[in-house]
Amino acid sequence: MAADIALFDLGHVVLDWEPSRLYTKIFDTPQECDVFLSDICTMAWHTRHDAGVSFADNAAELIRLHPHYEAEILAWGRRWMEMFDGYMDGTAELIARLDARGVPLYALSNMPADPWDEMLEAFDVLRRFRHVVVSGQIDMIKPNADIYHHALKMMDGPDPDKVIFIDNSLPNVEAADALGFRTHHFKHAEGLEQALVQEGLL
Repeated sequence: MAADIALFDLGHVVLDWEPSRLYTKIFDTPQECDVFLSDICTMAWHTRHDAGVSFADNAAELIRLHPHYEAEILAWGRRWMEMFDGYMDGTAELIARLDARGVPLYALSNMPADPWDEMLEAFDVLRRFRHVVVSGQIDMIKPNADIYHHALKMMDGPDPDKVIFIDNSLPNVEAADALGFRTHHFKHAEGLEQALVQEGLL
């Protein structure tokens, strides 16, 4: 058995996204930046965006708790694109090679809904996917099983073992494994290339 379809996560797999990239511009010292991202705009707080809460609503709640950080909290949504630095090394090239071979390409990402149209404009590679499941648009989030079932539906219902799911998050990979997907725990493009060759996709 081998995969026929490639299903990609986006952040840290296709897109080079790091919130600290923005906040090192905002704070005077690395220490201030680290404290803000560990205590105020945390990844747990950001996950609410991925689950469908708007930037505005999520910021308003946090600003009530930390009014002296209002500008910095609002920057998360207003300056979202400054958290990106293009693509992860080598992944966009692998996607182009898969596309050239006619491999059906899809994406399944924990991602806010608000900036999605802007991201489509900024990153050409996203338009190679036949469909992108954006968690914030459907109020589902990895690693919950329902979002994987939704992704299969968007791919016209293939058997999970015909899909290789690529993600940098081990819990997300393990959830896909449990549902019968073929999986690759992404660490770098070289390892992904080897996995795609083993699947017969490259």
